[in-house]
Amino acid sequence: RDATALFEAFKTGAVDFRFESEPARWADGYQFAAVTDGRVKVETIETGLPAGMNALVFNTRRPVFADPNVRRGFIALFDFQWINGALYNGQFARTESFFARSDLAFHGHTATEQERAWLGAFDTKVKPAALAGDLAQPDGNGTGRDRGRLREALSLFRKAGYVIKAGRLVKEDAPDQQLAFEFLALTKAQERLMLAYQTILKRLGIEVTIRQVDNSQYWARLKTFDFDMIQFRWSASLSPGNEQIGRWSTKAADIEGALNFAGVRNAAADAMINKLLAARDRSDFTDAVRAFDRVLISGDYVVPLFHAPGLWLARWARVKRPDAKVLSGTDINTWWVANAQ
Repeated sequence: RDATALFEAFKTGAVDFRFESEPARWADGYQFAAVTDGRVKVETIETGLPAGMNALVFNTRRPVFADPNVRRGFIALFDFQWINGALYNGQFARTESFFARSDLAFHGHTATEQERAWLGAFDTKVKPAALAGDLAQPDGNGTGRDRGRLREALSLFRKAGYVIKAGRLVKEDAPDQQLAFEFLALTKAQERLMLAYQTILKRLGIEVTIRQVDNSQYWARLKTFDFDMIQFRWSASLSPGNEQIGRWSTKAADIEGALNFAGVRNAAADAMINKLLAARDRSDFTDAVRAFDRVLISGDYVVPLFHAPGLWLARWARVKRPDAKVLSGTDINTWWVANAQ
């Protein structure tokens, strides 16, 4: 139950292998003698399973995040390169899709004719770059002070009616209304992430209140959508289905306890959910999921964060595994111990 104790047990050989989840430990912790002399193998294993969407979630029910230009401004300000380096030793990959790290992701795939036909009635809901498959999240320049991103964000905020006055980003027609929101945190890790992001937002005069609450209060507030912004991770599989209704459909936006935390009300998303549920062959299913992915990413409902590029595995050399790749990356049921008696 204690990750540090478990890691120490692994180093002594009492534990044969471990899948690491902490980026700082993965970057710096596996440099002990047994790794250096080859008795312990350290490797990143590719996987075809989706990483899911780990994101900062805008509650679009709240006036502060109702305008897409405001949401795009916040997305532009997230300096992934700087935060990844400062907090996570540069170990994470940027999440570009709701089905990242899998063949279901729209990213890197041009929309097929069938996708374009399905989305034709909703062309204003899907960004051209999403249809082309090359829409990329802003990365920042790794300094936390990217002036180009600040200018881009300010331009978007101006479209939403905000201007900077006396160092505060305020409504042009209501100078006493500063752009401000509360981030609801459950863990210290979430708080730490938002503190880093907060330093960037302050440069444009945006006020962020970070409130960490206990487990029961946190989930009670999420159940009733009583928050401005949270960090949340929606898991994903290679067979997304009915769960997408509770996460992203219009009807789930008003159901307490549903996972549509962003308050998505998008006819194109509803239609693509119906398409993926109705698909009867793999080609149609892939097209439907990718089209759905394009719709969600175009809506700017979240600030996509990051994911591990693969499985971080450390094992004592006596533990062997097949070279053949499997979709899940590896299967411990196929491993063996060399020279076992």
